[in-house]
Amino acid sequence: MKPWAVGLGPPPPLPLPLPLLLLLLGAALVRGPPPPRRYTPDWQSLDSRPLPDWFDKAKFGVFVHWGVFAVPAWGSEWFWWHWKGEGLPQYEQFMSENYPPGFSYADFGPQFTARFFHPDTWADLFQAAGARYVVLTTKHHEGFTNWPSSVSWNWNSNDVGPHRDLVGELGRALRKRNIRYGLYHSLLEWFHPLYLLDKKNNFKTQFFVRAKTMPELYDLVNRYEPDLIWSDGEWECPDTYWNSTEFLSWLYNDSPVKDHVVVNDRWGQNCSCHHGGYYNCQDKYKPESLPDHKWEMCTSIDKVSWGYRRNMVMSDVASECEIISELVQTVSLGGNYLLNIGPTKDGLIVPIFQERLLSIGKWLSINGEAIYASKPWRVQLEKNTTSVWYTSRGMTVYAIFLRWPENGVLSLKSPVTTSTTQITMLGIQKDLKWSTEPEASLITWRVRGAGWFAVGT
Repeated sequence: MKPWAVGLGPPPPLPLPLPLLLLLLGAALVRGPPPPRRYTPDWQSLDSRPLPDWFDKAKFGVFVHWGVFAVPAWGSEWFWWHWKGEGLPQYEQFMSENYPPGFSYADFGPQFTARFFHPDTWADLFQAAGARYVVLTTKHHEGFTNWPSSVSWNWNSNDVGPHRDLVGELGRALRKRNIRYGLYHSLLEWFHPLYLLDKKNNFKTQFFVRAKTMPELYDLVNRYEPDLIWSDGEWECPDTYWNSTEFLSWLYNDSPVKDHVVVNDRWGQNCSCHHGGYYNCQDKYKPESLPDHKWEMCTSIDKVSWGYRRNMVMSDVASECEIISELVQTVSLGGNYLLNIGPTKDGLIVPIFQERLLSIGKWLSINGEAIYASKPWRVQLEKNTTSVWYTSRGMTVYAIFLRWPENGVLSLKSPVTTSTTQITMLGIQKDLKWSTEPEASLITWRVRGAGWFAVGT
């Protein structure tokens, strides 16, 4: 009788053959990472995707509105709509005084030459401005594409005007300088026959979306692999008409940019400030307090227009002080700042726009440490004798004041100092004198540590 048959317990386990034991151990050791998450074509799933962190770190970008609207260069980039869509008298008068009878908007196309467009010159300017990303209009509401789109026959920059791939050329120049590349794309086109047909059908049909909008978006992603898609022209239709969630699920799951691409919130009339990647909410959006979602303020150096216009006057141009103030406030409240310029039909960036961009770059060359990769602090704005905006990076707190305080004394109530606190001003090597005594005449720019104190020179 076997020993274990008389109450001595189960038999001892037989040893595994050595090769099999090693095989099992090897299988455990080489177990790979879990498969990447798949996003389904619905907002609950798509909105749960984490925003790639490069965007929040970038903080400052340049927006470029460029298209056939730069040929009439009058009024705004909505020239065609104001002229033919609304029939505004001043636009009809402008045409009658400057162009022959029967001149159509399409006749502007050959005059959009981009003759002096040198992408490396643009990219050098944007780099000098301190921009970490650039967003170019690939197609505005007029429908003209700045790349050789196969679904925009004879109304693209390869067939008409420049006879160049403007989107591709600028992208190559930017990437040589490690600047992220974003592509603006309008979902709608004001006068496209298929869009007008869908509109007539109360958007119950999708002839335009299937023949034009979606082929363009897939082409842009596969051809140029953008870091950002800046969608626009969504406001007349719900996202279900645009097939937005289907596109975004492909973008996040299977596209060549699925791991790093960023998108905004303009994917349907019900989406702005609610769905998408980061929020634009509306043009020139300025929240009054710290939002709980990543956002971007887009604005323009020309306060009246996004596209270049010949009737711009100096009072329409944002000042250096206004621009830097908006940048600081935006970043303090957790946003990114996207500043627009409109080049001419020839591809020139006019000197006043260059000057403004370079002035920002000069300021950021000293103070960029308080902007790039910063985070909102527990206090964003403190109002004493002058307004102070705060940002932070790790244990470092930055107090940014936009007006020099009276008597050269800056008093701060929000930070709390310790015996190891260091206070310096960006651009000045040595520490500043500071005190927690209110009678001390001191000033600061950057604060390491954290209570009430007055610091200064």
